[in-house]
Amino acid sequence: MMVRLFLDDERFPSEDGWIVVRSVAAARTWVEANGFPDYVSFDNDLGDGQPEGRHFADWLIERDLDRGGMPSAFAYYVHSQNPVARDAINAKLGAYLRYREAGRQAIGEGA
Repeated sequence: MMVRLFLDDERFPSEDGWIVVRSVAAARTWVEANGFPDYVSFDNDLGDGQPEGRHFADWLIERDLDRGGMPSAFAYYVHSQNPVARDAINAKLGAYLRYREAGRQAIGEGA
């Protein structure tokens, strides 16, 4: 079963079957307790003075670099209405996933 995490301080996913977290702290706590989800849908702006979705994306990358555990088929979507933040999350996570894939292919895992 695919585990899908929805990070947003106000909205709800349009269908059932999502784990909804309202803050970066809650998202990090969930991942620490349960492991990486297979899919994350990101909002960026999570309330005044709160860490943003892009910070959670950064944390996911750092956690995977430090301890591993991100599924090989990890995927995401940025549903934030903030175009600058959406582009930043897409650029950073996209680059990291391409880096991981290139590494797997280099050692023969992708063949």
